[in-house]
Amino acid sequence: MRVILQRVQRASVEVEKEIVGKIQRGILALVGFEPEDTIEDFEWMSKKIIQLRIFNDHNHVMNLDIQQVIGDILVVSQFTLHAAVKKGNRPSYIKASKPDIATEQYQTFLSVLEKNFKPVQRGIFGADMKVELLNDGPVTIFIDSKNKE
Repeated sequence: MRVILQRVQRASVEVEKEIVGKIQRGILALVGFEPEDTIEDFEWMSKKIIQLRIFNDHNHVMNLDIQQVIGDILVVSQFTLHAAVKKGNRPSYIKASKPDIATEQYQTFLSVLEKNFKPVQRGIFGADMKVELLNDGPVTIFIDSKNKE
């Protein structure tokens, strides 16, 4: 499982000119799955997202997590996080979960995240989404559950 986290002042996702998910201060999480991802990956990633101290304290030091700032999370599925670009100029997505598997993985991940946090905003899996955000910092972090660095 791969995730791009962006600390945002605001973010929204639109499908067919309708806003389907919207947050103010918080985290925009772009998530991509691969077939080998398990519930353990979802639990680890969920805890990492919730406990990651990427928000500024009163001294302007990134020392607070999403719960401490009473922020929100917007989750958007993005299979392109598993793009392979080693050969040629056209990305290959062979490592990404196929839509039928990824749909279930996305729903399971959302359930795990909400069990540990609170209801989250979300995009619509497989839809043509327009994501708008105001990155705060900017703070952008890449996390891979198979390469826990």
